[in-house]
Amino acid sequence: MVAEEIKIVLKNTTLEGNLTIPINPKGLVIFSHGSGSSRFSPRNNFVANILQTKGIATLLFDLLTEQEDRVYQNRFDINKLTKRLIETTQWVYHNEDILKQPIGYFGASTGAASALRAAAFFGNSISAVVSRGGRPDLALNELKEVKAPTLLLVGGLDKEVIWLNQKAYEKLDCQKKMEIVPGATHLFEEPGKLETVAESAADWFEKWFDKTKEDVSG
Repeated sequence: MVAEEIKIVLKNTTLEGNLTIPINPKGLVIFSHGSGSSRFSPRNNFVANILQTKGIATLLFDLLTEQEDRVYQNRFDINKLTKRLIETTQWVYHNEDILKQPIGYFGASTGAASALRAAAFFGNSISAVVSRGGRPDLALNELKEVKAPTLLLVGGLDKEVIWLNQKAYEKLDCQKKMEIVPGATHLFEEPGKLETVAESAADWFEKWFDKTKEDVSG
């Protein structure tokens, strides 16, 4: 397994990222973190570690520079964050040092909205999306355009977010699944709940990465 800190050089800025590639990876999952978080998010890193043990490469990166993150409004600027995610995905596609593999998105909290908007932008080029305690309702206008199979994971005690996810689920016109994790709150801090999220995400990515590879070889 190769793990390295990388610089993602975009047109108008450079972002920091952590890239981990297992031997013979099944695909690459790009993380889109929630407001006020970063590539060091303990919850996203926990999920990423489990994905890596399943043979899935991961890229956790800062959607904002340190200077941008000091401006509070930027953390909730879904348009800006989506643009960054799209540009970073294009950087991945054109980077010869990163193995050409199916790509998926893992979005947490408000990051789920930017993940779904970016997935709508790329169409069939994104193989799968997973939302953890996400706000897909912030991408309502784009949900009909999402082609990537989408899994919505919500804590059973997170009542308002369950309702918001159900609203978004109805709008999705792709392969989809909504999974409610019993006894979990918004951050899945209860014992074993985040592990449940990670295992469900890994199963979802593995299933659709395999399908992508079958379609390409077939």
